[in-house]
Amino acid sequence: MRTLKYAILGLLNKEPMTGYDIGKEFSKDLGEFWTAKHSQIYPELKKLLNEGLIVYEIQISGEVLEKKLYSITEKGKEDFLQWLKKAEPIEPTPKDVFRLRMYFSNHLDITTRLYLLEHQLLQHQDRLEHLRKNKERYETIPPLDSDNFGDYLVLDGAILRETITIQWIESFIAYCKK
Repeated sequence: MRTLKYAILGLLNKEPMTGYDIGKEFSKDLGEFWTAKHSQIYPELKKLLNEGLIVYEIQISGEVLEKKLYSITEKGKEDFLQWLKKAEPIEPTPKDVFRLRMYFSNHLDITTRLYLLEHQLLQHQDRLEHLRKNKERYETIPPLDSDNFGDYLVLDGAILRETITIQWIESFIAYCKK
């Protein structure tokens, strides 16, 4: 499945964008849980154009700079909504190098194990702080039909995930210090 296809269609369903703007979205809110590079985005835009799911218009910026402003077609909206309604089976557990190391950590001395746990704890605490700061922009839960509701939903889930991960790491740090 070309998931990037649907990420791009979803963004264009919100508003027309240039390829550059689409790339920037992957370094903002969307980047908290999905990534894509410009080298992936532009070939996907070409496929979407060939499939009739998007169109573009040339905009002139300054005197000579041309940029393509992409927008979703009705066919693209139908395809996107069809994908959005589809119930997906749960994905396999993502690879996690730190957890793999902890799985084999019985081969480490306690000082090294504690160092790795504490280092990981600091990173997750930083990520949790970052996510909480992002959530501050919402005074309340956005309306179900707003563009912000999905962001809020995913952000809230990410905060819960980081909170549980921190608790898990802290419990093993405590256990190792016994």
